[in-house]
Amino acid sequence: MTAHPPEPWNLAGQAYLSIWRVPVSELPELPDGVEPIVVGGRAQVFTAWIDYQEPGQLQYHELLATVAVRGERLSSSITDIWVDSEVSLAGGRALWGIPKDLAALGFTHGRTFTASAATHEDWIATAAFTARPSLPVRMPAAFDVVQMLDGRLKRSPVRAKAKPRPAAADWRINEHGPLGFLAGQRPVLSACLRDFTIVFGG
Repeated sequence: MTAHPPEPWNLAGQAYLSIWRVPVSELPELPDGVEPIVVGGRAQVFTAWIDYQEPGQLQYHELLATVAVRGERLSSSITDIWVDSEVSLAGGRALWGIPKDLAALGFTHGRTFTASAATHEDWIATAAFTARPSLPVRMPAAFDVVQMLDGRLKRSPVRAKAKPRPAAADWRINEHGPLGFLAGQRPVLSACLRDFTIVFGG
């Protein structure tokens, strides 16, 4: 079994986020007892490319999709997630019930950030993000990640700070892949989260 750090994980890096409004009937399966937040028959899905960098505990790349769900405070449940780190995969599954899988993730930073994700079977998605001007204000956020672990729901606290910038994002998604429920749609909002720090778990 791959060794991993105990929780909480202290991480840092760059993130590129999009928000989608998806018909409830098209959502991936959520854990039993977890309900999406629904407005006008649609749920909110967040997708993110994340480059975990120093000085965080771990350095790796990630693509995820998570659904906003009901809770005492802002909460989400991760339905699909890929990393290129065996350590991250093992820790995510063992500590929090996060269904991480391995993929080849390619990131290129610059004026426009580009990313791609693929498994050995097929491609998953590609994206390009171009940040728009904004004030360099560092903002906090706190939320829970709700997953099934050992047959019980586990709520894991997340605390983060980042410099958000609005962005234009162009996604290409394999309609036959695991994110196919987003294919042909456009995100309602995208952002670059610069120089984030995050404490995951408790």
